[in-house]
Amino acid sequence: MEQVSETFTVDLRRLTVLRELRRRGSLARTAEALHLTPSAVSQQLAALAREMGVPLTERDGRGVRLTGQARVLLAHADLIAAQLERARTDLAAYDGGGRGTVRVGCFSSGILGLLPDALTALAGRLPQVRIDVVEAEPPDLFTALDAGQVDLAVAIDFAAAPPHTDRRYHRLDLLRDVLDLALPAGHRLAGGGPVDLRELAGEPWIIGDPASCCGAVARSVCAAAGFTPDVRHAVDDWGALAALVEAGRGVALVPRLVRPLYDRRRLALLGTLGAQPSRNVFAAVRAGAEADPVLTAVRDQLRVTAAGLADSVPSSGRAGRP
Repeated sequence: MEQVSETFTVDLRRLTVLRELRRRGSLARTAEALHLTPSAVSQQLAALAREMGVPLTERDGRGVRLTGQARVLLAHADLIAAQLERARTDLAAYDGGGRGTVRVGCFSSGILGLLPDALTALAGRLPQVRIDVVEAEPPDLFTALDAGQVDLAVAIDFAAAPPHTDRRYHRLDLLRDVLDLALPAGHRLAGGGPVDLRELAGEPWIIGDPASCCGAVARSVCAAAGFTPDVRHAVDDWGALAALVEAGRGVALVPRLVRPLYDRRRLALLGTLGAQPSRNVFAAVRAGAEADPVLTAVRDQLRVTAAGLADSVPSSGRAGRP
């Protein structure tokens, strides 16, 4: 291919396509995430390759993979995106901030257990800022963050989430959300203390979709205990999961963020022997946006609210109506 011209220009939208291909790993999944056709994605990548004068993809069986030149370009693309965010932040600060709309993407149990108190506090702290919430999980949540469809992501660390070292994002750890064991009230272990998860290896389990954060974490906890759970019911809704446990249809791991949903149920919430399984909850903004005064206020309030939850959540034990 031709060498890069000294006066070359780059279409930032095409860089977004390349960044998404890195995340998704295939043209089809990239197209689905960006609401494009695979042909349109290929055309965008081909046009970017012509702009750069270097190959960006190569065939890999029936799919494609990124070239070394593409990875070099992606490193610069991340820096460009961060610098544009800093420019936006500086412009917002110039006008004093304190106005506008912040869009927060968050996983379901975070919406249940973390956001309500934080949003109430922010309504008094930032009365002229509108905060919209959308339920989303990685990887779609971070695709939306990259595209500017959300301004702040609240997520759980698991395989589909960006690693701590991903410099596209500025992150803040918020909360260690402990997972308790939910058992039917009449279960043989319901009246005791902490349970060795291996005692439940032969039980029917209620676990979410393996692609979801909670489903993935629950499966990894069982794997760490030395068994593969017999998943009889694939349920992502926490209220529905509680109803199935109460009905004696299986056992489950539930995060303390949603514990209020279980307080009126006839079931037991118990700890586990050894280190309590947990999920790391974090907030992330695009690199370069961390100094935005409004986003800083939102992240600070999330941190304060999360700290209050960590201090107030009771230890696990018997729960439910008499």
